[in-house]
Amino acid sequence: MTRRLLCLLTLALAAAVFLAAPAAHAQEPRPDRRAESLASTPGQRVDEIMADYRGDTPGGVVAVMRTGEIVFARGYGLANVEYGIPNTPTTPYHMASVSKQFTAFAIAMLADEGRLSLDDDVRAHIPELADFGETITLRHLLTHTSGLRDQWTLWAMSGGRMDDVIRQEDLLGLILLQRALNFPPGSEFLYSNTGYTLLAEVVERVTGEDFGAWMRANVFEPLGMRSTQIYDDHQRIVPGRAYSYREGDDGLAKAVLSYANAGATSLFTTAHDLARWLRNFRTGEVGGAGVMARLQERGVLTTGDTLGYALGIGVGDYRGLRRIQHGGADAGYRTLLAYYPDIDAGVIVLANTASFNTGEVATEVAEAFFGGEMAAAEPQSADMADTADATGVPVAREVLERWTPDATELAAYAGRYYSPELETAYTIAMVDGALVARHRRHGDIPLTPTERDTFRARRWFLDQVTFERDRAGAVTGMRGSAGRVRDLRFERQE
Repeated sequence: MTRRLLCLLTLALAAAVFLAAPAAHAQEPRPDRRAESLASTPGQRVDEIMADYRGDTPGGVVAVMRTGEIVFARGYGLANVEYGIPNTPTTPYHMASVSKQFTAFAIAMLADEGRLSLDDDVRAHIPELADFGETITLRHLLTHTSGLRDQWTLWAMSGGRMDDVIRQEDLLGLILLQRALNFPPGSEFLYSNTGYTLLAEVVERVTGEDFGAWMRANVFEPLGMRSTQIYDDHQRIVPGRAYSYREGDDGLAKAVLSYANAGATSLFTTAHDLARWLRNFRTGEVGGAGVMARLQERGVLTTGDTLGYALGIGVGDYRGLRRIQHGGADAGYRTLLAYYPDIDAGVIVLANTASFNTGEVATEVAEAFFGGEMAAAEPQSADMADTADATGVPVAREVLERWTPDATELAAYAGRYYSPELETAYTIAMVDGALVARHRRHGDIPLTPTERDTFRARRWFLDQVTFERDRAGAVTGMRGSAGRVRDLRFERQE
């Protein structure tokens, strides 16, 4: 494997760590205002960074902590545009995948108490999960190396929409229908929200308590996180919460989120409470030093390669400082939590608009406050810069010969295809001389031929469709793939 390819794979892994959910769309880069900065203090610099999020637009909250204390906290823009309610450091936010480290912390605490082991077979706790022929451990779930297909892609592929009310029981039912993995457990890293939904279920079965109630009694209350909860009921009122927005065709629009699930997402908290959580990385006040250390143990593949991902958090270095961080994105919420243990400092960035780039803002804020304690920045090499698309994931520049089937060839694929793992069907049909995949909740999805029997669908939940044939050449089924779901089979019924 060439050095260039290794670099590309490393970049791809780094990008995957922080893409939490299908709602995480590509974001336009913000203009670099460093050269024109007039700030004389770190706080003024943050105001410059957040200058686009003032007035009557949604925005966010930025907070910085040092040695356990908040040294900067400020809200920008509106938490609720309809009623003109501003963002403040005490505004409760949906945290998206930043929630995962809290679920991982619960598992690490239970392991420390001897009530489970990270190397337990998940089926020892959830026996109704399918037997895939290989052991999937709790550690595999924690480090995204289980091979389990991602629940959000499965949800949408089955006909669900992300603005539906999505309950825990809905997701568990879908997970339990699965009969194949993306890859053998431990052999790859592929971000999967499914593992964290299962981990929340493990906490409930081991403790005999509701996940949210156990977290409140054993984590949130002991840490003084009084504005924090597991939001597993979409009808529950949260006073002062930030609402979710995106840019629509006609300007600002709501980005509706009605989650009633937990484990992978749905933590509600504030910047002030998150500072208390970050402080625990140093003090171990709750859980102890052993649990906090275990949370930072990086995953290891069966190949022996060590990941940059630990238990619900990414672990690495930035400009000479060790950095622990994780981001999140659901609907219009964008979140990022970063901790620099070498200097006992952290950055909290919360936003309620989908165009917000939390990674960029969090890095600029850290440089404003801690730049004097960082090593000199290393320039990005040109060959890395020009091989990334808008999401930061390297793009393979391989050119394949385009397959151009005629109408007769396309007609051979027409029919109804059913998946027992999704309990849903797609109809493949000819429309105006082209092939479409038709679903009652998603409408017509155009299929573009790429190579024989393979088509691009270009939906986040259905990117590629590959048809299967029997020995006689008749089309018998198709397989759908999209990022975190590979080769899910649909049987041809007619």
